[in-house]
Amino acid sequence: MALVFPEIDPVAIYLGPLTVRWYGLMYLAGFAAFYWLGLRHAKRLRVTDVWSPERLEQLLTAGVVGIIVGGRLGEVLFYQPSYYFTHPLEIVAIWKGGMSFHGGLLGAIAAMLWYARRTGQNFWQVADFVAPLIPPGLGFGRIGNFINGELWGRPAPEGLPWAMIYPHVDAIPRHPSQLYQAFGEGIVLFLFLWWFARRPRPAGMVSAAFLVGYGSVRFLCEFFRNPDPGIFSAFGSLLTTAQWLSLAMVFAGAVLTAWARHRRQPPSS
Repeated sequence: MALVFPEIDPVAIYLGPLTVRWYGLMYLAGFAAFYWLGLRHAKRLRVTDVWSPERLEQLLTAGVVGIIVGGRLGEVLFYQPSYYFTHPLEIVAIWKGGMSFHGGLLGAIAAMLWYARRTGQNFWQVADFVAPLIPPGLGFGRIGNFINGELWGRPAPEGLPWAMIYPHVDAIPRHPSQLYQAFGEGIVLFLFLWWFARRPRPAGMVSAAFLVGYGSVRFLCEFFRNPDPGIFSAFGSLLTTAQWLSLAMVFAGAVLTAWARHRRQPPSS
């Protein structure tokens, strides 16, 4: 017998006319995890002189802006351009959900480029340090999607013990794809990158591992997730928009790996 989605109240705290949503709290948890893990990562790599708490705070602030702006614009441009162009005021309603990871990644890259230039660091030094700190935030974000009852999965095979019915969608048992992604993106990817980045690597290698790792996990998870409308769906492709974008990430990671091995620069910290 299939499980039933618990219909969790998306509002965690009511403060009179103000509300605090679980989705927003998941983002805060992700940012807190980034900072805490950053301190530990700097200590184990013995680069606390480069990555002091103050510098981590500066990078986190820039990253928050980049992720939110990029994530929302990615959702607008990659997935639902027709809707948002006819409802422009909805673009700023990020508290309702609707953030694209691939857009958020572009925003984060822009923030890292700005930070590297401002502090005089090499971009790959920044990107390689940041890469293993990202997955926990992705996992928290997927839990936020689950609480919101959004991004549900495709119909599950009969007898799947963890199949879930989402009453606000239909009565069909479905894959709880949000939880699959929380596990794959938030736990598996984190454990791999935390291990891979345990010691200095050639510049760009940790970033490449992130691109290939996330792109692969997301590509596989999309087979269990109900396809989102997107800019590639108009071509009748067998792959989803997210899968095409994830393949681009894997390709970029492969190219970056080859480049990093060819250059053989001193290890990044």
